[in-house]
Amino acid sequence: MAGFTVHELKGFQRKYLRGLAHDLEPVVYIGQNGITEAVEKSINEALDAHELIKLKFIEFKKKEQKDQISQGIEERTGCAMVGIIGHVAIFYRRHSDVKKRRIRVPVRED
Repeated sequence: MAGFTVHELKGFQRKYLRGLAHDLEPVVYIGQNGITEAVEKSINEALDAHELIKLKFIEFKKKEQKDQISQGIEERTGCAMVGIIGHVAIFYRRHSDVKKRRIRVPVRED
């Protein structure tokens, strides 16, 4: 798999990625149709280009809905959700090409 799964990212790594995402603007918007093929393609393209992206929920306001959609995005795109703040979710997927990786996720030896 090209990226981390949500279970592989430790808390300090998620915190680090949330900090990097702070100044980012959402690049994908989820409307009333949820995860369509076009939305999935947009997410994959954005992750390939940036590794770390923000996604904004337009129609879905309940936490359970956002959690369910986010889990579907993780499963369908192989990315990890870093966090949800309000109606904005942050996703990360390490680039499969080592030379194109922009983000170095810190690693601690426990």
